[in-house]
Amino acid sequence: MAIQEIDLRHANDGELRVVGVHEDGSEELVDVAVGSVIEATSSLDPAAAVDVEQIAADPTDVPPPIDRDEPTEHDVTLRVEEVTAEIEPGVTFDFLTFEGQVPGPMIRVREGDTVSLTVESPSDSSLPHNVDLHAVYGTGGGSAATMTPPGGASDVEFRCEYSGAFIYHCAVPMLDYHISAGMFGMILVEPAEGLPPVDREFYLGQHEVYTKGDAGEEGHHAFDFDAMVDERPTYVLFNGEKQGYASGNRGPLSASVGETARVYMVNGGPNLTSSFHPIGNVWSELYRSGDLVSDPARNVETTGVPPGCAVVGDMDLPVPETIKFVDHALSRVVHKGLLAELEVTGPENPDVFDPDPN
Repeated sequence: MAIQEIDLRHANDGELRVVGVHEDGSEELVDVAVGSVIEATSSLDPAAAVDVEQIAADPTDVPPPIDRDEPTEHDVTLRVEEVTAEIEPGVTFDFLTFEGQVPGPMIRVREGDTVSLTVESPSDSSLPHNVDLHAVYGTGGGSAATMTPPGGASDVEFRCEYSGAFIYHCAVPMLDYHISAGMFGMILVEPAEGLPPVDREFYLGQHEVYTKGDAGEEGHHAFDFDAMVDERPTYVLFNGEKQGYASGNRGPLSASVGETARVYMVNGGPNLTSSFHPIGNVWSELYRSGDLVSDPARNVETTGVPPGCAVVGDMDLPVPETIKFVDHALSRVVHKGLLAELEVTGPENPDVFDPDPN
């Protein structure tokens, strides 16, 4: 009688057995290499060779604060890079990026500054790309003027008429796919009077990745357009990697007791709103939706950051601790990879927090 299906089971001795199930429900052991059966059941191609060793942008790579009283001009180039990289060890994915990193580089300017922006795409790009900057007055935030085919370059010039923290992102017709695959970043337009000084600044970008594999399943993960339409992400990430800047990966970010820290976070989406929260701390001053004009909110625990939006949050650091940056939709942390950490070192402050009062 022909075998209708194959099943893998652990026997009493702990060994994995391959069992064939007949149409009438009877079973028999199958003499076959278990590894070949497991390989045959995988829907993924093997992990691909990577083009870059690190897709995650360094959160400390933040341009310095503006220290001038007059507007100026900037020449900015954003180069398209389509690269294969690891989301986590053994899991590769084809990213679409600005400058080979997720998120793209932070652009930092002052209200009234003029920016000459060039978008370049190498000849081996597979797709056209452009950029929509939410800091720009103009059709599509500049996306129509910067539509760039493979091997091409586009130029646009704009004056920063209003201050705030804003997203920029690719905005071709399949913009949801391009953003999910990494094509977004932040443009920070400081108000003319500048921002209050802090000791440290960090830059994070949240996004979802939709693939044909399961989270943690080794192999090359092709993009899953149906999952994206249904808003069923495989991963939800900061900076393109599972727990990229946490103790389980590249290690936490660092600061010292008594310092102040500012976090710039941009949510590329393309679909999910973030409930951004620093576990073990609060946003002592919070610039909701990137609003740098209104007075900041105070002592906010969790803030919503919808797709296509940014937030700026300051923290006091009175005690040594490890702060965990999360989306408080916590299944995204536990099962989908979203976590960054800030390790604060220095002397204990038992008047504020005593971990061992006895």
